[in-house]
Amino acid sequence: MSDVLIPRLAILGVGLIGGSLALSLKQAHAVGETIGIGRSLSNLEKALELGVVDRVTQDPAEGVREADVVFLATPVQALGPMACQIMPHLKPGAILTDGGSVKAEVIRAIEPHLRADVHFVPGHPIAGTEKSGAEAAFATLYRKRRCILTPSAHTDVHALELVRSMWETAGCEVVIMDVEKHDRVLAAISHLPHMVAYALVNGVGSYDRYDENILAYSAGGFRDFTRIASSDPTMWRDIALTNRDALLEMMEGFERYFAELKENVSSGDADALYRFFRRSKELRDGILTLSTEENT
Repeated sequence: MSDVLIPRLAILGVGLIGGSLALSLKQAHAVGETIGIGRSLSNLEKALELGVVDRVTQDPAEGVREADVVFLATPVQALGPMACQIMPHLKPGAILTDGGSVKAEVIRAIEPHLRADVHFVPGHPIAGTEKSGAEAAFATLYRKRRCILTPSAHTDVHALELVRSMWETAGCEVVIMDVEKHDRVLAAISHLPHMVAYALVNGVGSYDRYDENILAYSAGGFRDFTRIASSDPTMWRDIALTNRDALLEMMEGFERYFAELKENVSSGDADALYRFFRRSKELRDGILTLSTEENT
């Protein structure tokens, strides 16, 4: 197994993110043994049954003991405590990395507790679905997606290159980014849309003018727009709390635009409404153009 990229990979949290990484590396023959670690025995047994991992344990210390790379795929607020828990059990030279959607808080929680002979590479693969658990994992999740790495001044360059290679092998384009920029960009393109979707579902679901649940009438548009509101509530609670300042900045900006739209509707200003919708359409169409150019 000496010719594989990662002889032994431990994954804490064998769900969509961690499980898909394991499957993609297995498919590429880039990993020797994969150990799945988690609290739910039924999920671990399912991961083993599906071939997502090679062996499982509910004991983090046992699972990481001989791992060359440890990937933390837990909710954001659990990343720091989990890193501290396993730190004494990591072998010298081990690389610790994560998939958290918030980076500044994660780095602050982990770096002060790092051993001198353990390397930490903060990361975030920008991919996912609304599904969770080992059954949600699939090998092509990261294909043609981006993974952002946010190394700090303490990040070992060789560890960074190995983690970069890991994500490239999984199918990602790897981007190196400043920590603050990452958290603000993700607040805009990921965290705010999830907040809007959750709020929209709650708003429509609580509408009580009629004696029935009007969500039963939802069709493609509503279901497509709110799909992400089916995401794991624990994960999104943690993201909202750990990226609070950047998220609040984006929410306040959204409130201004929504207030503008509300005023245009209230006043019956057809020209203003058209300009508002046209500008949004042009910006949205621009996203599609960028995606097409990147895939050609």
